Amino acid sequence: MTDEPGQAERALYLAAVRGGGRLRPEDLAPADRPTLAALVARGLLAPTATGWTAANPRAQVDRIGFELRSRAVRLLLHAERLPGTLGPLARAYDTARRPDRCAPAVDPGTAGTAGTTGPADTVDDAADVRRRVTELVSECREEVLAAQPGPRPLEALRMALAQDLSLLRRGCSLRTVYQPATVADPTVQSQIALRAGQGAQVRVLAEPYERVLVFDRAVAVIPAAEDRSRAAFLTDPTTVAYLVAQFERDWARAAPVGRHLDPPPATTVRIGRLLARGLTQRAVATRLGVSERTVAAHISRLRDRYGARTLFHLGWQLRGERHD
Repeated sequence: MTDEPGQAERALYLAAVRGGGRLRPEDLAPADRPTLAALVARGLLAPTATGWTAANPRAQVDRIGFELRSRAVRLLLHAERLPGTLGPLARAYDTARRPDRCAPAVDPGTAGTAGTTGPADTVDDAADVRRRVTELVSECREEVLAAQPGPRPLEALRMALAQDLSLLRRGCSLRTVYQPATVADPTVQSQIALRAGQGAQVRVLAEPYERVLVFDRAVAVIPAAEDRSRAAFLTDPTTVAYLVAQFERDWARAAPVGRHLDPPPATTVRIGRLLARGLTQRAVATRLGVSERTVAAHISRLRDRYGARTLFHLGWQLRGERHD
């Protein structure tokens, strides 16, 4: 039985209330018997010598609320015990699978040759890519670096939230680079804020860069197909060090995310709306009764915010904005 009464139970209870708080056997149809039994079991109807009487639902609210809170406490305690319970299994897993688990098997004929490395371990199935990345996040001990160009699916961010927060709470650092158009989405902003509240660092880079994930500076993940259905897992130290250096270069040029999360001035918003409708800079100035120089200054702010290279590119970036 669920915690809340169903539609039929609600209807029968309300019928009892409308009847003065009482139900008599003759008021019930044969089909009402299961519903009646459910209401009695919930304590919303109490048997009497002549039928049933309605009980105050507030008492049930208190009882059910107490039971739910108690259940929540038990679940939280269970969650806290899980690391200790599964700790021995995790340590055995770590011992059996060394950090170079992503590397492909080396040809026995070349084993032991100094400087020999195998090709990247390419995973072709998108679900398997997600599983492998999830494992790497769970096993990370120090740091995750993430360069994430292009849009970020909200559902993917939500699904990864619990794992990202767990990563941060166990003392790992998480640094992510996004593009301006990505952080312009309010739903993405809320996801960023949840992670930032636990210590994640986010910057915004208004220029093209490549997608990469790096775990503990030991394993890097890069796309192996344009649609991101395939990924390459790299463990060669030289290759990983090169990708880390690329990330650090982009990180140094990127701006703190707060600059992009602050809402722009109202005039800038109005100019953005007009640009998104296809108006030229001169037409916007005429419409708003301001100088073209003023419009140009606002456009410059918008271009910085969205990483737009040209006015046409800016209008294209703004096309999906809500203009309520």
